[in-house]
Amino acid sequence: MLWVGHARNIGGTGSSDWPHRGNYRRWEMSLPVSFLSDFGDDDEFVGVVHGVIAKLSPGSRVIDIGHRFPRGNVKSAALALSRAIQYMPEGVCLAVVDPGVGTKRRALAAETSWGMFVGPDNGLLSPAVAMVGGASRVVSVENPETMIPSPGETFHGRDVFGPAAALLAAGDAALEDLGPVLGDDELIPLLLPLVEAKGSTVAGEAWWVDHFGNVQTNIAPEDLVVVGVGPGDTLTVKVGSTIHSVPWVTSYGDVGEGDALLHVDSVGLMALAVRAGRADDDLNLAEGVPVTRGANRPAKAK
Repeated sequence: MLWVGHARNIGGTGSSDWPHRGNYRRWEMSLPVSFLSDFGDDDEFVGVVHGVIAKLSPGSRVIDIGHRFPRGNVKSAALALSRAIQYMPEGVCLAVVDPGVGTKRRALAAETSWGMFVGPDNGLLSPAVAMVGGASRVVSVENPETMIPSPGETFHGRDVFGPAAALLAAGDAALEDLGPVLGDDELIPLLLPLVEAKGSTVAGEAWWVDHFGNVQTNIAPEDLVVVGVGPGDTLTVKVGSTIHSVPWVTSYGDVGEGDALLHVDSVGLMALAVRAGRADDDLNLAEGVPVTRGANRPAKAK
């Protein structure tokens, strides 16, 4: 079946025949599309992908998870997607952080109990797909009739992933129309570091620095409980050769302005923050920096 076969002139004359959709629909209402990328907001790229989706699936609502992730940083965007996906409406997830665009890396579409995921096979999709229970089917997006032909190979968000997501959302294509079926274990995994508990300390790393300068780590509360510390304790936090004493509290208001704190963040991991300040600046932290935590002494009651 031809899905976007009349898009042959989109890069030149802008043919009014585009898009040409299939002659059947798999469901009555279009599915929402949750969209994440590293395209930023300085150029037209996000808007163009929105336009492609609007042409192919005009009834789909597009939810922008975010587009200002560090350019080409697959790990950062993959972790963000895994944090966000459980709050997105079931439908289609379009994720494009693709430093390998134009190479032999595969373009994938995966079916899960949540819905469908579309993006590059570079580890970007794997954590979120695992978060919703894993993939039941995976295809390699290869059918040229579901793509927008382009003289270049640098904007697959527009030419490959966007059309695939839109056709799935509209119900104008089934997963297998996009390309050959792969094994459900063929998504490239995202390799993430594990925490290491030794004696009374837990070694991990900073995973994410948010807009406010709060620093999420890969250390869970349970990792600290295992080595004998818990809420209300003051911990030693080692960053490089510098050691900080930081209380484990519930909220920012439990410490004075300018003071550092350790708390369980909104996704259940341990995070460092500074009330009315930035933990990344004050504690010299960035994504990937090793962080070691251990027992110190009980925190003083306020």
